[in-house]
Amino acid sequence: MKYYSLNNQAKEVSFKDAVIKGLAEDKGLYFPKSITSISSEIIKNIDSYSNEEIAFKAIQQFVGDEIPEDILKEIISETLRFNFPLVDIENTIKTLELFHGPTMAFKDVGARFMARCLGYFNRNSTKEVTVLVATSGDTGGAVASGFLGVKNVKVVILYPSKKVSEVQEKQLTTLGQNISALEVDGTFDDCQAMVKKAFLDRSITNTIQLTSANSINVARWLPQMFYFFFAYKQLKEKNKKLVFSVPSGNFGNICAGMMAKKLGLPIFQFIAATNINDVVPKYLKTGIYTPKPSHQTISNAMDVGDPSNFIRIQKIYNNDIEMLKKDLYSYSFTDDETKQAMKDIYNNCNYIADPHGAVGYLGLKKHNLDDTYGIFLETAHPVKFLDVVEPVVEKTIPYPAQIEAVIGKTKNATFISNYNELKSFLLTK
Repeated sequence: MKYYSLNNQAKEVSFKDAVIKGLAEDKGLYFPKSITSISSEIIKNIDSYSNEEIAFKAIQQFVGDEIPEDILKEIISETLRFNFPLVDIENTIKTLELFHGPTMAFKDVGARFMARCLGYFNRNSTKEVTVLVATSGDTGGAVASGFLGVKNVKVVILYPSKKVSEVQEKQLTTLGQNISALEVDGTFDDCQAMVKKAFLDRSITNTIQLTSANSINVARWLPQMFYFFFAYKQLKEKNKKLVFSVPSGNFGNICAGMMAKKLGLPIFQFIAATNINDVVPKYLKTGIYTPKPSHQTISNAMDVGDPSNFIRIQKIYNNDIEMLKKDLYSYSFTDDETKQAMKDIYNNCNYIADPHGAVGYLGLKKHNLDDTYGIFLETAHPVKFLDVVEPVVEKTIPYPAQIEAVIGKTKNATFISNYNELKSFLLTK
């Protein structure tokens, strides 16, 4: 499989090079040169396949022959060592729980898959690769866990100071070994801008090999297709139209769902449910895409003012906004609306949702669900947002084992204020 830059000013590369480079030389995101639907018979008989078999069918064409089949199947097996249950909420609404992995967030799938691909590609190399990543919440912990101890790979994670939860911060600042955390005086957008600038800084890239583990990296982004297939597999009635509501920040998750539809998964529509960072809802109303500074909310992983992956969504739909609007709806919600949704879900359905899942639920409630099933993604365990969730549901949430393992550890992070301090860290550590 070949990948090209969506800025169309860089040469085509292999899957391996796309994974290692992360971002193309012309600042563009990589996109597969071709997309082939999987067999309709696989979709029709999906109940007879294991999750590992489904994932292999979905991802194989994007990897090609660059990873042997037996190794790729092993990578998938190691990636998917936890469950993805579909849980009833209301009569026509379900939630897909994506928080049963080691860091209790949906990003465990992409981070584990990418770490193992990079480990394979780097297996015989003596050259060290530095994974540079910005996080608005859960990416950092998932990447730290996924890459912990991987040979010849260093991980440097940038996160916005005082804008992630205590649990999220502990997950990315306490592991040590090959993981370094940089606490940034700024927002997620500031962190992401620093990362992008570093990738284009030849005084850095001529000295060290950088790659990204944000969803801009194809090996982080594409595996997120898997659980859309897993959700469909679990539906008892597959004859109703299927609507996915995806809590959306950087838009990698919903973009992966659209790729799953492109492969043949019968998804009727998508809802990009956002907080007050509403660049995409406004774009779908006006046709004008206007990035803006992000604003802090209780659904912090979605505090993104310039979603990197939206350009991939536009490409999937051939940059035709009218075609896109047939499949994609987008609604934004305030913190007060999110808290009320969390309270309603708990009181009416006896289910505790985290703030991001609650935004996804609100997206479905605002949408026309006649003759459809609505599934919202519960992207992180509510324990990761105790300061928000517990006062709303008036219930103490115990720490699961994954959180108990890190919550008592000592934070170890380097505070930085600007790009020059990041550059110095990368070149001296």
